[in-house]
Amino acid sequence: MKVGRPTTVITINKEERKQLQAIRRSRSLPASIVRRATIILLAAEGMANIDIADKVDVTNSTVGFWRRRFAEKGIEGLHDELKAGRPRSLSDEQVAELINKVLHTKPSNATHWSVRQCAEETGISRSTVHRIFNLFGLQPHRSNTFKLSTDPFFVDKVRDIVGLYLNPPDRALVLSVDEKSQIQALNRTQPVLPMGLGYVEGVTHDYIRHGTTTLFAALDVASGKVLTKCKPRHRHQEFLSFLRHIDANVPKELDIHLIIDNYATHKHAKVRAWLAARPRYTVHYTPTYASWLNQVERWFGLISQRCIKRGSFKSVQELIRNIERFSDNYNKNSKPFMWTATADSIFDKMTRLLSLISGTGH
Repeated sequence: MKVGRPTTVITINKEERKQLQAIRRSRSLPASIVRRATIILLAAEGMANIDIADKVDVTNSTVGFWRRRFAEKGIEGLHDELKAGRPRSLSDEQVAELINKVLHTKPSNATHWSVRQCAEETGISRSTVHRIFNLFGLQPHRSNTFKLSTDPFFVDKVRDIVGLYLNPPDRALVLSVDEKSQIQALNRTQPVLPMGLGYVEGVTHDYIRHGTTTLFAALDVASGKVLTKCKPRHRHQEFLSFLRHIDANVPKELDIHLIIDNYATHKHAKVRAWLAARPRYTVHYTPTYASWLNQVERWFGLISQRCIKRGSFKSVQELIRNIERFSDNYNKNSKPFMWTATADSIFDKMTRLLSLISGTGH
């Protein structure tokens, strides 16, 4: 053991030791904080500076510094002190005025404010405007789309479907059903440039169309498993065929609750007659303009992102094989989507949205 003695005696109580050990084990805190906690714990055991420095791989003076800081300020002293910066160049009133301008006005020659336009209008530097935009989450260059349901039975339908998600019936299967139509088999005109260190995958902007397919899917909301079938079209004939596919694959002793949208194909007279002749089926229609209530839409988003969007297919058959392969692999490790929104929380959100819209004068 190397010769040396601590310059500052470190004593810690039970609570401090517990906190320091938690910091030492942490995988989320900065490595520098973890190292300082280790230094203090070793010092509390009576280890000399030179031995601690050798064990933690720092200098003697560093160990001595953190001993003194802990002795003076305790565990809080292990964190870096805030350094004085340049005085603020903008007052709170100027920042508030800039924010109000971005939120409540528009430039005379554009649909939204940009950093450059705000800087020119207010005389504030572009870098400062950019920092304020980031600090307050202002994104005038972006927008989201939405559509409010005009269904007169919106409340009843939401309560019905959300009730199925949160409290599914016994001895019954709840299936979220829809179709993703016009999926194109696109073949890029040139080979894909593979991803590498420092650059992303590259694909040509142009492609050759080899036809389309329609993907019918039924999501079991309890297990997350998906029953799929690809069809050349999406008429009521194809939808009926898919219903027969569901009927053949669901045990006869189970009732079936279908959650579907208001697409005309789903309400065709022959579809209604087929369902009416089978008492185990109960249909729950989503409100108009409320496809977000249908959980299978989330699965369509997954397969589009992971399997279809960036694919290159030489034929419709190759596209279908790719979809079937994805579905089979997905079902091997499927998990249900966790629905947490209650009907009342949805209505509260709609109320807030309506109040925002009414405040804009629309």
